Amino acid sequence: MRISTFWFCMKQGLVNICRNIWFSLASTAIISACIFLFCVFFSVITNIEYMVRTAETTMGITVFFDENLTEDEIKDIGAKIESDKSGMIKEIKFVSAEEAWDGFKTEYFGEDEALAEGFADDNPLAGSSSYEIRLNNITDQDGMVAYLESIDGVRKVNYSNSAATGLASFNRILGLLFAVLIAMLLAVAVFLISNTISVAAEFRKNENRIMRLIGATNFMIRAPFVVEGTILGLVGAAIPLGVMLFVYRQTVEYVMNRFELLSGIIQFLPLGTFYPMMAAIALALGGGLGFFVSFFTIRKELRV
Repeated sequence: MRISTFWFCMKQGLVNICRNIWFSLASTAIISACIFLFCVFFSVITNIEYMVRTAETTMGITVFFDENLTEDEIKDIGAKIESDKSGMIKEIKFVSAEEAWDGFKTEYFGEDEALAEGFADDNPLAGSSSYEIRLNNITDQDGMVAYLESIDGVRKVNYSNSAATGLASFNRILGLLFAVLIAMLLAVAVFLISNTISVAAEFRKNENRIMRLIGATNFMIRAPFVVEGTILGLVGAAIPLGVMLFVYRQTVEYVMNRFELLSGIIQFLPLGTFYPMMAAIALALGGGLGFFVSFFTIRKELRV
């Protein structure tokens, strides 16, 4: 393609936009709303997935054994667990009764040594040697717990997955809602872009006939309309991306300042960690939507 042809198509595409400014603005607004919702849900889902992954690394399973088992027998069971479930286990750690008691004293007695001295010759956690197990995927937890409870010598299995599974369930529901809303907005965007291109084609019907009579190719006639749709899509995607730069930072700052108690529980991802991918997808979605809708609409509408 020659440079002059490229600029001619770009110029005519912009002319089409100006001629149908209200249709163009409506199409851009709907695309922007669609892309903005996409960005919001992308940010929320990305952060929830991050929180779930964080929960997976901090939550684990603690296995306690019968008090009549020796430490060597407990370690043999631990080796069997690690061997049988190596694909599911991220980390497995043996905690002796003495280590458990030391950790308890540090956590609950702190610097008050007088309280700890009262148990100097008596370990209340004797017979509480255990294994702490962390999994690669929290969804494997129920299966792992069932396996552990079936082992001879296992007295008790402690675990808690309410937070992680709750976040995962919320993530799935949010993803479904996101898909429905985006599908509805995309349908409206397709309708408006298609109408915009149809109106532009009607405006230029006589010009297109003249161009065909003097030997213009199908490409020269159709390209300006495709350029028009693509520009509308890209502009519609760029606007919400710019808005998200401001909205995300302000929202995170507000939540952290307004709900200070959550700052130690919830950690948000920095915008820079996922914005490039989100921007690339949003621009591809907006530009691709404008391109394909205008391409197929002009093929149907333009009869010269």
